[in-house]
Amino acid sequence: MAYWLFKSEPSTWSWDDQVAKGAAGEEWDGVRNYQARNNMRAMKRGERGFFYHSQTEKAIVGVVEVSAEAHPDSTTEDDRWECVDIRAVAPFARPVTLDEIKANPNLSELVLVKNSRLSVQPVTDAEWRILCEMGGVDA
Repeated sequence: MAYWLFKSEPSTWSWDDQVAKGAAGEEWDGVRNYQARNNMRAMKRGERGFFYHSQTEKAIVGVVEVSAEAHPDSTTEDDRWECVDIRAVAPFARPVTLDEIKANPNLSELVLVKNSRLSVQPVTDAEWRILCEMGGVDA
């Protein structure tokens, strides 16, 4: 199983917005970066990801699950852009900040640390376990 990280500005789409969509989930639409799109194309239904609040909060706040594999993004007519659907699984017991992540030497290779601008990122198995432990959720 692969793991992922989805970044969103909470003023645009927050963890609470994601939770409110329930089991049906929501499209992770509006992504206009080829690397992020290609990451979504690689996702399989049931894979898990972190929900990260960017901008001022800069913290992982929950766990999501891919509920639908890559399909055309409904926010554009341009067929180059695809998205997945995700649903909320569980909030972190305690948000894990970017500063905490950067302070952990075992997370120095995390894409979020090396390329913080990428909106949809892969996460390794080891990184997943460490971040789940830091956030107080079961891996």
